[in-house]
Amino acid sequence: MHPSDSSRHTYPLDAWCIRETSFDTETHFLDETLFALGNGYIGLRGSHEEGYSGPAGTSLDGTYLNGFYESEAIHYPEAAFGLAKTNQFMLNVPNGKGIGLWIEDERFDLLQGTVESYERSLDFRTGVLLRTVQWKSKKGRRVAIASRRLVCFERKHLFAIEYTVTPLNFFGRVCLVSTLDGAVKNLEAGDDPRIGSAVSGPALHLVDSEQEEHFSALLQRTGNSGFSLLSATATELTHEGPHNLRLLKNGQRLEQSYEMQVDEGKSVRLCKFGTYFSSRDYPAKELLSRSKEALAQAKAGGFEALVDEQRAYLSDFWQQADVEIAGDDALQQGIHFNQFHLLQSVGRDGKTNIAAKGVTGEGYEGHYFWDTEIYIFPFFLYSKPEIAKKLLEYRYSGLGQARERARQMSHAKGALYPWRTIAGEECSAYFPAGTAQYHINADIAYSIKLYYEATDDEDYLLRFGAEIVMETARIWTGIGSYDREARFCINQVTGPDEYTALVNNNYYTNAMAKMHLNFAAAIAERLRELHPTQFARIALAMELDGAEPAEWRRAALAMHLPYDEALRIHAQDDSFLSKKRWDFAATPKENYPLLLNYHPMVIYRHQVCKQADVVLALLLLSDQFSLDDKRRDYDYYEPLTTHDSSLSSCIYSIIASEVGYHEQAYDFFMETARLDLDDTHGNTHYGVHTAAMAGTWMGVAYGFAGMRVLDGHVRFAPTLPKQWQHYSFKIHIKGGLLEVRVEPEHTEYRLLRGAGLALNHHGVALALSPAAPLRRLSTRKEIA
Repeated sequence: MHPSDSSRHTYPLDAWCIRETSFDTETHFLDETLFALGNGYIGLRGSHEEGYSGPAGTSLDGTYLNGFYESEAIHYPEAAFGLAKTNQFMLNVPNGKGIGLWIEDERFDLLQGTVESYERSLDFRTGVLLRTVQWKSKKGRRVAIASRRLVCFERKHLFAIEYTVTPLNFFGRVCLVSTLDGAVKNLEAGDDPRIGSAVSGPALHLVDSEQEEHFSALLQRTGNSGFSLLSATATELTHEGPHNLRLLKNGQRLEQSYEMQVDEGKSVRLCKFGTYFSSRDYPAKELLSRSKEALAQAKAGGFEALVDEQRAYLSDFWQQADVEIAGDDALQQGIHFNQFHLLQSVGRDGKTNIAAKGVTGEGYEGHYFWDTEIYIFPFFLYSKPEIAKKLLEYRYSGLGQARERARQMSHAKGALYPWRTIAGEECSAYFPAGTAQYHINADIAYSIKLYYEATDDEDYLLRFGAEIVMETARIWTGIGSYDREARFCINQVTGPDEYTALVNNNYYTNAMAKMHLNFAAAIAERLRELHPTQFARIALAMELDGAEPAEWRRAALAMHLPYDEALRIHAQDDSFLSKKRWDFAATPKENYPLLLNYHPMVIYRHQVCKQADVVLALLLLSDQFSLDDKRRDYDYYEPLTTHDSSLSSCIYSIIASEVGYHEQAYDFFMETARLDLDDTHGNTHYGVHTAAMAGTWMGVAYGFAGMRVLDGHVRFAPTLPKQWQHYSFKIHIKGGLLEVRVEPEHTEYRLLRGAGLALNHHGVALALSPAAPLRRLSTRKEIA
């Protein structure tokens, strides 16, 4: 195992906010990510309104829209049939948050003059980014500046800024310049594909602009994807005296310049509202009118109304989702930070998903991966299930493209979901670690199974889920075959571990395919019996042969699951255990991550794992393994795992906790919990790691609380880390809301909402009801 060796970046410990008390160019790039705001659609990096004049390479002033993208052809030096043809990448869209400040003839700049005091904070309960600065210019003029910024959770297309300036020792001219700047471009990835896109130059082309008093708008269009984008801002000045307003245009940069005389001690306030509307959501001809309407409504209600609205939304969220840790302040801050950023990043409209970097940066080009279903989905399913349902609806919207991709991959029937995408088409140019990860189909089926068992949402299953599960299950009988020993084998695939590619019978893939096939057959049998009309409709749409469900059962029963009798472990694939072990002792720290320092073939020839593979199966299919199985598998694979992927530590933490390795569990958990706040992977400045953030919640619920849900039955096996006094969390299950509180001696289960709930605690069955909503049991497992 390669221990992380990165610089630490820690804000003062506060359970509900992050706060910085000085301005530092060395941490500025990272701060832009950590102080980013979003609402699942709009993402504003934490750049200051006035811009930044610091050293090159220490800033990325980005504004992003989840699901809004440009596309371009993928160019291969040597082409082959079936390779992904087109890439999609999230765009840096016009910057609408700019507000320049001039005091007489001097421009406010944090890197000029003297910063007498500075504080910036992001409160997770209010969703408001607050900054206060006291600054003295080179000529001795002193001002106090306060800004508040939010991206509205309740209004998909809207953000707002309040900017207040107060002269402290002078009477004179103050000029506030509100800008809408369309001359932006994306970050180029260079040699690291995790950072940004390969495109250079602007991807948005100006079609038209409109400017009138207090209103600016840019209409742009992408060159290849053909989308129109209307970016607009509206401003409102509060000042006791007169002011002059000038409208300026410089290329794609629109300015509203307010100039006035301000008395010492008196304040001038500029409220700025911004919207983004695109033709992915509405007809292009409606974009301008919709923008004006949304801005007019925001101005009429005022900034404070938006603050109140934001606070109310977050209050409801935290009442359902809060994870409380007593005894570790750093961890408590990390968990709340992660939960807040997940909420900011996730699409909630059924048309968008959640990107690997959320809406905080351009890493991985804004693509959606399996991260959603396996890591992020459980957090939303048990914390805010209506969002989880929207994530599943997104997958249904891409079923047509998945069918088309299956035909490209020579499957006569079925659907194959893309490894990485925005709009549904496969965008992975490197097929050994992309298209070859067929387990994406089973991952999606797993999330549907999890959702159905937690919610009993029959309507979703009939309208969307059943068709996805059965159509994707067909791929396994298409790709797999029976060998001479009558075992069902799946060849030439890549599992979750991307340091091992194109193998036969990857354990995780085969085990998840077995689950998938059985689930698909069970759905077909259930619908045929209980909903024959609906089943007939789905079968007709799929052209489903009546014999197919039986074939799924047969393949699942015969599935080859590699196992080494000598080592008594589950083999990662047919050849993994025959390879040479990676020489970790001879690998210098600077050579991690391996993917940036060794040719893929060099890595593929060795026993070395980027992340949990077999160990992930131990969690997702927990009931299929004994505790001894899990311990032996963990003991074998953990020393071979570099954890170069941010998806790894949380899974190892959960299994370590289950097998009794409590110190390792806690260490892995802490790395996950503060991965971004402490920048342990050294690349958070390019965007947060949403899957690792969700892994923190999994670490509490699945790890320390031992939560597992099997066939809709929830069970717990809680432990309390010695560093903690207690912890608690809530889950939505079977229409109810359950609070779990784990203390040193006792664990409490409290039904907060719902008609009743049956659960299991360390093997003891218990029931909660409105009449008897609380049960208190010993935290320790009783030994008979």
